[in-house]
Amino acid sequence: MKTSKKLYTERLELRPLVQEDWPEISFLRSDPAVNKFVQRPVADTKDKALAFIEKIRQGSENKQLYYWAITRKQKPTLIGTICLWNFSEDKRTAELGYDLSPTFQGKGIMRESLMRIIQFGQDQLSLNQFLAYTNRDNQASIRLLEKQGFQRTAIKDPDFQHNIVFSLT
Repeated sequence: MKTSKKLYTERLELRPLVQEDWPEISFLRSDPAVNKFVQRPVADTKDKALAFIEKIRQGSENKQLYYWAITRKQKPTLIGTICLWNFSEDKRTAELGYDLSPTFQGKGIMRESLMRIIQFGQDQLSLNQFLAYTNRDNQASIRLLEKQGFQRTAIKDPDFQHNIVFSLT
């Protein structure tokens, strides 16, 4: 696997995470609205946000994941993130993860990012299946996935009983 590189869409630049992103990472990983449907450790301090960024850097360097900061072209401030991780043993399936600042939700930004990451996964990593875990009450995420052709699966999330799993092959 290659490390995350910059990717572009019509309106967006998807770039590697950098230490200077810590304020936005802290916000995304501790804001109640962003995390309403997600159970994950909060990064509500600079130290916690920087530790998370370092964890991502190491995971990328060790080829365990691909992780991008979502930014608008010509505006380097992180507004969300998207990643491919939890690869299958044969490296043909990966899980998608994403979050977006509430200010930018409902504008097609995540749809645009998701389409680009799927293209990257197919073209550069030869992935043939993408999985996405989302809370059964997260209607915005469910609509996003369904509009991109994801299908609900019978897979159960053993860690979070309220999650449903979608697949794109």
